[in-house]
Amino acid sequence: DRSICVLLADGAGAAVVSPEGGGGRILGSRLHADGTYAELLWLPAGGTKMPASHETVDKRLHYYIMKGNELFKIAVKSMADVTRELLEEVGLSEKDIDWIIPHQANIRILQSLAKRLRVSWDRVVVNIERYGNTSAASIPLAWDEALKDGRIKRGDRLLLVSFGGGLTWSAILVEW
Repeated sequence: DRSICVLLADGAGAAVVSPEGGGGRILGSRLHADGTYAELLWLPAGGTKMPASHETVDKRLHYYIMKGNELFKIAVKSMADVTRELLEEVGLSEKDIDWIIPHQANIRILQSLAKRLRVSWDRVVVNIERYGNTSAASIPLAWDEALKDGRIKRGDRLLLVSFGGGLTWSAILVEW
């Protein structure tokens, strides 16, 4: 299914979080979920709700359905809103962020998020043009790349912001 294949990528990332050493710290985090938007990106059949059968396969109910334009608008708004909530909670503003490391869903979402937050594009870590949408691994992979190439320095404030199926969205502010 060419309309959805860009969402089904592969990658892995991990972070070691410890109460001591290193010098970095998590300044705050916010997480939201809203199932009322679930049918903007969903799979009608499969699992226990509608198990696979000849009928569900014949009706192509095992293909994702995505309402891309609606999903785009909600993704940008939700990520911007959760960012502002988090910044207000910790007493900072957008200009206090050194780097935004967003989920690499698509370049238009990233550009629109930067514009909505009034953050210069050169402060957004982007690697989607090289790796595509690596799903849950996109933030750890982009973070690692920016560390390795020297963009991120000790003491930098990093905003990790994401959006995903369900629908869910979150932001974490890290002082590196």
